[in-house]
Amino acid sequence: MKKLLLLLCMTQISFAQKEGYWDKERATTKEVVLTAGKRILLKTEALPIGTTEFLFRITLLDEGQKLTSSLVSVLKAIPDPTGISQGTAGLIHLTSAISGDDTCTYAIFQEANLANAFLKEGTTAKACFEQKDKINKEARLLSSASLCLTNIPHLWFGFESQNWVMSQKIVLEVVPWVDYKASRGWTKQTKHEIEKMCARLDFFDQLSKKEIFTGTYIKLFTDRFTYTEFTNMLAAEKATIATEIGLLALKNTNQMNELMEQKRKIAWDFYLKKEYQKAITYIEKEIIESNWAQAKDYSALGDIYIETKQFFKAKDSYSKAIALDAHQLWYQLKLANTLVFMNEIKAAKEIHLTYKNNNIDAKISWIDQAKLDIEFYRSKGLAVDDFKKILRILE
Repeated sequence: MKKLLLLLCMTQISFAQKEGYWDKERATTKEVVLTAGKRILLKTEALPIGTTEFLFRITLLDEGQKLTSSLVSVLKAIPDPTGISQGTAGLIHLTSAISGDDTCTYAIFQEANLANAFLKEGTTAKACFEQKDKINKEARLLSSASLCLTNIPHLWFGFESQNWVMSQKIVLEVVPWVDYKASRGWTKQTKHEIEKMCARLDFFDQLSKKEIFTGTYIKLFTDRFTYTEFTNMLAAEKATIATEIGLLALKNTNQMNELMEQKRKIAWDFYLKKEYQKAITYIEKEIIESNWAQAKDYSALGDIYIETKQFFKAKDSYSKAIALDAHQLWYQLKLANTLVFMNEIKAAKEIHLTYKNNNIDAKISWIDQAKLDIEFYRSKGLAVDDFKKILRILE
């Protein structure tokens, strides 16, 4: 039966070994003398973030005895911690180390006040683990399932001597197992902070797939930063990172185009209501300043500038549209139209002469679209007399 338990215990160690490591640098080793019939507390060193289990050994020694080997040295001596055969040999050492005839009972506590209650009154009702049987040696592996790792970094071991006369020497050794993933500090509770930050993004309420977006956002954030790095960020840094990861999450969930079309519709509704300045401001703030603008967004902005006779701004907007999509001739034609309004007729003619024999798209030619544009501008009350000079070279 003992061999079966040892094999099961070692199997657990070997499985976990693939996902983390024994943190021998932050192990606890303490040796104290406990008076007969008394109680004592031993506080462990701070367990690192990501501790998902810990291995501990308790050894009671008679006067003059010493440990044959420490727990840390045993772990170091295992050539391949993932191999069950070598690992079992090491685990046997954990329970076969020298011990005396002295005995004690012990309990483990997660909070100092509960540990102090044990020290004063022997209370163990709220211990996360308790050994009521008298022992002179013990080696155990406790995981988070034991409830002893829900309030790290420290644990308190409370010992009670079962000797009637003689004092006893107790050696406590604790080695934490650190899971690589858990060591990043992201738990269900800490992830809620990222979830709330995600929900505060300006565009979050406009998304149709909020849960998918949120899940992707949390994964991107937790993969990139540890929880400690997150808590050390300034508010301005968090805001910048939140937007940056939000954009990436939009792309990864294929919701960028959907969101952009919603924003364009809002700007278009302002335009239809002749609320031109609102449309301009919305495009600038919600699309361009967010670094989401495409060529058609600058083109739409240029169209509104034309109708409001802001020709210099229109020229700048169309130029940016062309820079993003030089193959879309529609933007070239709109730029040429703007140059006419700015009385830069020569530059406008050069563009028309370059492209007049091309089609804007599969259905309409450059020349036909140029004529339609002139009529559109006329319907909006814009002066189109100078366009006669353009029409001559298009005939």
